[in-house]
Parts: sequence; structure tokens; C-alpha cells
Amino acid sequence: MRLPPPAADDWEFPRAVAGVAHLVEYAAARGAERNALLAGTGLKVADLAVADGEVTAAQELRVVRTLQRLFPGAGADVGATYRPESFGVFGFGLLASRTVLDAMELALRFIDLSYTFAIPRAEIEGERVLVTVDGTRLPRDVRAFLVARDASAIDAVLALLVPGGVGARLELGEDVATLALAAAELDRPLPTRGSPEVAEAMCRDIVAPRRSRAGVVGDVRVLITQRLQTGAPMGAVAAELGLTERSLRRRLSAEQTSYQALLDEVRSALARSLLGGRATIPVADVAARLGYADAAAFTHAFRRWTGTTPAAYRG
Repeated sequence: MRLPPPAADDWEFPRAVAGVAHLVEYAAARGAERNALLAGTGLKVADLAVADGEVTAAQELRVVRTLQRLFPGAGADVGATYRPESFGVFGFGLLASRTVLDAMELALRFIDLSYTFAIPRAEIEGERVLVTVDGTRLPRDVRAFLVARDASAIDAVLALLVPGGVGARLELGEDVATLALAAAELDRPLPTRGSPEVAEAMCRDIVAPRRSRAGVVGDVRVLITQRLQTGAPMGAVAAELGLTERSLRRRLSAEQTSYQALLDEVRSALARSLLGGRATIPVADVAARLGYADAAAFTHAFRRWTGTTPAAYRG
């Protein structure tokens, strides 16, 4: 029997804003100011409450650096605060798994729905399972902190999946950490906490669009979404990425897209979401959330995207 490789081989993937919120709340519970944790990220405290909000890896890394400065050596302590429920749909998938093995396989296949930076790999070696949490590709200044945080989080979640835990032994190093447990633990059943099939489908639905927008295109989409109400000016997004507008334009051209095309994609998708189903949000409010000066400008753009008006789309 072999465990699957992790779905991501590096840490630079879009992430749920809930991961940043967890770090901020850890610090706030110990007396730090929430706004101080978000300094330099372009995020506001209100952004942390957006249910489906996303951040770039670079934004979360800024929060990690601030947290490390305020609480040096606290990586393992931060990691110990995670629970399966801390990870949203990813955590639901873990809890809905039938066995420890199923949970471990799901975690590896959807690792880019977690908050990890040090990517874990798991191997079955005879009568034990060895999970290696490798931080060698992380920036040197936060490597030990993140290795300790991520390995301790895995240890904490594993311990909560089944009554009494799985007896994992955690060893922390500055660059790499390992967790070892008996291979017999993989067959242990988990308490029934939902449908595995439904949980996996939910994970797939969330991860598919994220994986389709990797690299600079993915980061641009995330940053545009965060800045829609102010019009998402290209200069602000380029600055967040450490690029000039010209450089960003060139990078996007190499990916066969443009800033305007990505802005339209983000606006169009959000508009359809806000107007769909039983939503009753006024068209003027949708326009404002998308960064349009008035409802007329939004209606003109919506007709260009869909061939119909917002009112007709809503039906």
C-alpha cells in the first residue's frame, strides 16, 4: 500500500483567508492588535470575516513574519491550536473520512486547501507511517517557525480524529520535522461525521478553480477580488506583487491574458453569484461591490458579459 503524493509540491498557492484569521486571532488572544498583524498585507480586519475570501501566499507570509516577531519561537504553540474544524471544508473532509487512512489520503490529495507552507509527504515503511514535513524550500527567516507550526498542526489534528489519538511521535527540526505512527493506526475507523462523498465533492469544487489559476494569474485574481470596491487599479495590484505595471502587463501577456480580462472575469463571476439564486441585493449595491461608479455602468458591462441585463438575469 502506498500513500499518494501531495497535490502541491510548493507553498505558493492561493489560500483561504480563514488561515490568516486563525493567526490573527491567536495573536489577539495574547494581547496583540489585529491591525498590527495585518500591516503591509493590504487586508483589513473586516476582510477576515469574508466566508469565501482568499489571500495570496505572500500576504499570509507577511502575517507569519509579524507573528514570529511578536511571539518568537511560538511555531509549535500556534500549531497546537488547530483543530479539524479550523480548516473549513478541508476539515469537514477529514472528519467525514471513514478511517485514518482515508483522512490521510484526502489530506494529501487536497493539501492546497490546508494552510500549510511546509508540504508534508507520507510513506508507509514496514509497520510504521512516516510523515515528513519539509521546509527546505521556505524562506530562511520563517522556516523553523513554519515547520514547527505545520508539523504541530498535523499532530494536533491527527490526535483529534479518533478517540485517544493515533500515538504519533513528533520530532521537530529547523528545516524538517517528522511524525511517526504505527501503520496499524491507518485502519482505525473515525466517528461518523458526515458523508465522505459529499465532503470530497465539496473539496473538489473549491480546489478546482484555485488550481486553474496558479502563479501570477492566480495571485492577480485574488488581489483584484480584494480590491474590487475601490476599482482594483492595476497599479495597486502590481505594487502588491512587487512589480511595475509594465512588468505585470508583460507577465500576464506571457500567460496569454491581460489585466482587463482578469478584472472582467472576477467581476463577471461575482456578479453572477450575487444576482443568482434567491438573492435580493439591489443592482446598485452589486455595482458598488464590483467597483462601478453607478448601476448604469455595471449594467452596460453585465450586458457585454452575458448578453442580458442584471434584472433579466435575476428573472
